Amino acid sequence: MAEDIMTHDFQWGNNRLSLFFHWDDDAPVSIGRITSDDVDMRIDDNLPLVEIMAAGFGHWIACERLVSTSIGAGMRYVSHYSEETENGINSLHVRMENRTAGLQADVTYQLPTNQTMFRTFVTVTNIGNRPISLESVTSWVSLFGSTPGAQQDAGSWKLLHGAFAWLGENRWHSEKTEDLFPQLSQELTGNNPRNEYKAISTGTWSTGRQAPLAVLCNKSHTATWIFQVEHNGAWRWEVGDYTVDGYMALSGPTNEDHSWSKCLAPGQTFTSVPASVTLASSFQSAYDSLIAYRRTFGTHVAKDQYPLVVFNDYMNTINGDPTTEKLLPLIDSAAEVGAQVFCIDCGWYDDSGDWWPSVGEWKPSTTRFPGGFAEVIDAIVSRGMVPGLWMEPEVVGVRSPIAAALPNTAFFQRNGRRVVEQDRYLLDFRADKAREYMDSVVDRLIGEFGIGYFKFDYNVSPGAGTDNQADSLGDGLLGHNRAYCGWLDALHERYPNLILENCSSGGMREDFMQTSHFRVQSTSDQQDYRLYPPIAASSPMMTVPEQTANWAYPQASMSLEEIAFNLNTSMLGRLFISGFLNAMDEDQRNLIAQAVQTYKHHIQPIVSRAVPFWPMGLPGWTDKALALGLRYDQSALVTVWARDPAGEESNVVLSLPDFADSAVDIHTIFPTGERFAPWKILWDQNAAKLRLQAPERRFTSRTILVTRKEAQGQSRL
Repeated sequence: MAEDIMTHDFQWGNNRLSLFFHWDDDAPVSIGRITSDDVDMRIDDNLPLVEIMAAGFGHWIACERLVSTSIGAGMRYVSHYSEETENGINSLHVRMENRTAGLQADVTYQLPTNQTMFRTFVTVTNIGNRPISLESVTSWVSLFGSTPGAQQDAGSWKLLHGAFAWLGENRWHSEKTEDLFPQLSQELTGNNPRNEYKAISTGTWSTGRQAPLAVLCNKSHTATWIFQVEHNGAWRWEVGDYTVDGYMALSGPTNEDHSWSKCLAPGQTFTSVPASVTLASSFQSAYDSLIAYRRTFGTHVAKDQYPLVVFNDYMNTINGDPTTEKLLPLIDSAAEVGAQVFCIDCGWYDDSGDWWPSVGEWKPSTTRFPGGFAEVIDAIVSRGMVPGLWMEPEVVGVRSPIAAALPNTAFFQRNGRRVVEQDRYLLDFRADKAREYMDSVVDRLIGEFGIGYFKFDYNVSPGAGTDNQADSLGDGLLGHNRAYCGWLDALHERYPNLILENCSSGGMREDFMQTSHFRVQSTSDQQDYRLYPPIAASSPMMTVPEQTANWAYPQASMSLEEIAFNLNTSMLGRLFISGFLNAMDEDQRNLIAQAVQTYKHHIQPIVSRAVPFWPMGLPGWTDKALALGLRYDQSALVTVWARDPAGEESNVVLSLPDFADSAVDIHTIFPTGERFAPWKILWDQNAAKLRLQAPERRFTSRTILVTRKEAQGQSRL
């Protein structure tokens, strides 16, 4: 008679979220239930906490998924313990072993106090007596689950995922999982399906094509998952049908997708890239948890309680051709309208007239600044602004003298040759020489010129990676990605007040690992002000508002309405201005100054604690009307854009459920003045709808302040 199988379980979490784990002697540890605020998610099937592919070990059912691995199925419980760190992070560590594979897996969960989004990653150790080559390691695996009274059904959800392209970032699309996972009657075969829907990023443009973040909402609107991979390099996430339920799996680089493998000698370890997950009853509640999480773990972001207004000379303005003659009038004009940072963009180091292949030495041009670079920097400081500079710290141009001065080991290599991409070599930040050189550059520029702001750009990507001193191309790339973040951490430690902006050809690297190391995030290189609003309105899906830099680049050729439309694109984030202000007339400059003052008075004090929302839903690329809001205290700020090339009136309806059954005060805060035709505004208190009618203009925009009247009692925001 067979022995009885013992079943075990334990619970871990905080006052808002709990994970319930279970296992038996014949099965790996899995999550059987998750409760989060008012959601009770049951997971009836078993998926291991970690799935691992390695040479010599495949899937237990043939497929190309991250799940259904033989190593994962063979993992068995060893121990678990929890601890709370000084910063209020509650951590759980679950240890499992697969003796056949000779691998130990330590799964770590980190949950901030009073929050529902948690971080998870896995450390794999070779406990065998021979080397083993890893080919993929998941950081998070779970079934979708079902709420009480609902049946498990992989097709009963909607998947919201983001598409990215240069100049067309943050385009979000919703798909029914029943369309992704057709009914196959696979249960008749006794096996799970083999297909999946996957999103993959290669190289170092982590958001070059797709977002490492996605949302799952069930059709009954009672549960929403948000998950993300936190990695500034190669990643993969997938969702799929698991016969009676759906599953999600998140991973960093894999052998199949990214030429990644990692050889572990006996006793050696590998730690997967982090992932983070939250569960809530609605999209907005889950998103609120995401924002709170970003502000907790994004330590450098959290420094900006009052994000400074930035003027940058590049976009639709100097375009990489700075000179003393061009900059001095711009500096005066930027100061007059109230800018607090003046950033000199690309080209400041170039004497040749072709700034692209000459990057790398980072010494000011002598021909562009005949009176010395200090003349320009001193002008910025004398006008009360922080001086900033553009750099690409991860590349060296093929024509730069630094290309010959640094050894080959300081660069990405493949088969003994330096990797070249569009006339640039790529520095490998695993190399001491690369980091030491860039440290010397930053130290020199800060020491000599008092630079307080750096825009770190990144306009090329190295492909699969480097095989120099690496087990695989992907292993070299992952090592560089992590070393670059370590270099940024050290830079912040040396210069705690230094402001760093992240730019990668606009928004090509907006993953949370990258953005958490920066206080400013450039969202796009889009130069058409009419196309920017959907990027700006959707950008808080990837960034917190206080770091979100959407370009505003008004020009003298624009009407006042067009300038206001342009400026509103940047208003509900970090005000980020360019344009030939010195060529404008008095009315145009006064309007820009009004935007800056409006920002400083209404938005700068609250933006670092406000939570974004979408009163018209996430926008489509061609939507004629779209909106973005910020909720805080008893108020909300909403920017509305009306884009109708036919010039017809636009009727806009904003949903403001947090103000339901409340009397409110409504004010247009930008633009204001007799030059601007008022919008008709009607508040429907019972339906919690704000109805707006824009005048007959092709492109017009308003930012509106909605405040609950004090007589209505305590805010529910």
